[in-house]
Amino acid sequence: MKIGFIGLGIMGEPMALNLLKAGFPLTVYNRTAGRMARLVEAGAAAAGSPREVAAASDTVITIVTDSPDVEEVVLGAEGILAGLRPGSTVIDMSTISPAVTRRLAAEIEKAGSEMLDAPVSGGDIGARAGTLAIMVGGREEVFTRCLPVFQAMGKSATWVGGHGMGQTVKLCNQILGAVTNLAVCEAVEFARKAGVDPLIMIEAVKGGAAGSWQLANLGPKMAAGDFAPGFMIDLQQKDLRLALEAAREMQLPAPALALVNQLFAGCQAHGEGREGTQALVKSLRRLGGNI
Repeated sequence: MKIGFIGLGIMGEPMALNLLKAGFPLTVYNRTAGRMARLVEAGAAAAGSPREVAAASDTVITIVTDSPDVEEVVLGAEGILAGLRPGSTVIDMSTISPAVTRRLAAEIEKAGSEMLDAPVSGGDIGARAGTLAIMVGGREEVFTRCLPVFQAMGKSATWVGGHGMGQTVKLCNQILGAVTNLAVCEAVEFARKAGVDPLIMIEAVKGGAAGSWQLANLGPKMAAGDFAPGFMIDLQQKDLRLALEAAREMQLPAPALALVNQLFAGCQAHGEGREGTQALVKSLRRLGGNI
């Protein structure tokens, strides 16, 4: 299966490298052309547009920032649809609106091809290690056919329903992750204020019922003042915006989601949007007069 890959950012580049390591012939494109160099050195072919990627591929993967970016990559004048061969598959691994996903899937099906929405969880660590969790929406038989592709990038790939359901489950994931992140911030600050070394607190509780990925991975960074991004606040906020919009459409109360969104907004107001999501702890410190 010839794979095309569009979007070589913090997540996309290591995911594409893992596809190469698994033996898939790969054609890549990135808006900033310099980001393609490492992939080309590893054996990928470079394309000049999403259209060229689609023309050279059986399956095209996209992982870009937001709904309008995916729409442009797919529907633009030099987009995937302009070069897509009938019978191909487009796999969008971005995190975008479920409604936009369904519209794109309809356009791709009109062109005689298939679409899967397959957002991921696991951050840059999981992308590099090939241990991402992948939640997939679309036709189940297409998911089954593409399973070897997912297995090259992730530890788990789960079919969750029709078009847009992968994005819906990813928003559930983002709610869980963001609200748990806030709980970790509160626990780290509680320990610090009470005179307990936060690292010792984390070690003591992470193996019990309160353990979580956020506690084990983000907690030590908070304690150490390490705010380098694995997943940036600006991107987290984009995902939380999508979740809040969907909650409003369903008339679903989401008070914890709304609170963490506002605390992240405080970080953005202080110029911290490009820091890692562990910098959420700074909002609590400011509220407590500790910054």
